[in-house]
Amino acid sequence: MGKSYPKVSEEYQKAVEKCKKKLRGLIAEKKCAPIILRLAWHSAGTFDVKTKTGGPFGTIRHPAELAHEANNGLDIAIKLLEPIKEKFPILSYADFYQLAGVVAVEVTGGPEIPFHPGRPDKQEPPPEGRLPNATKGSDHLRDVFGHMGLSDQDIVALSGGHTLGRCHKERSGFEGPWTNNPLIFDNSYFKAS
Repeated sequence: MGKSYPKVSEEYQKAVEKCKKKLRGLIAEKKCAPIILRLAWHSAGTFDVKTKTGGPFGTIRHPAELAHEANNGLDIAIKLLEPIKEKFPILSYADFYQLAGVVAVEVTGGPEIPFHPGRPDKQEPPPEGRLPNATKGSDHLRDVFGHMGLSDQDIVALSGGHTLGRCHKERSGFEGPWTNNPLIFDNSYFKAS
């Protein structure tokens, strides 16, 4: 998206580093990296390049956005993360959820992802329908991801995040892991797909 965020204070940056340590502990202990990454992605994945609305601005914690069909079950991630967020009130929810996603990838053996803080919290959730529906095909994916300004190559790269986690019948209508080891970040999703 190429968005640049305002420079944050030294105090804010120190809070980010301390928060990362707490997030590492939670994610390793609870083995919750998949749902944490899903929360970060579903928050960011609502961005619309034309209207400049949606995106990773902390709105996913609001009941109206959590009620979106694609976000079924993400209240679990929010409840897991809230005790840590309470310890770092200086951090915006927007930064906090994205930082949690970055840490989830790192804890599971994925690449170190540069984190750039400074996202402000917004109050207005995006409209329903900005995230993919698993029952629809490639044209649907192009439409949804096209709103974010992403190419087919970008779509394929982002789908690699499915190396983590599994489907839950009660949340998505599908059941089972995407890969043989849903707690390790690797390229097995591309090999298994």
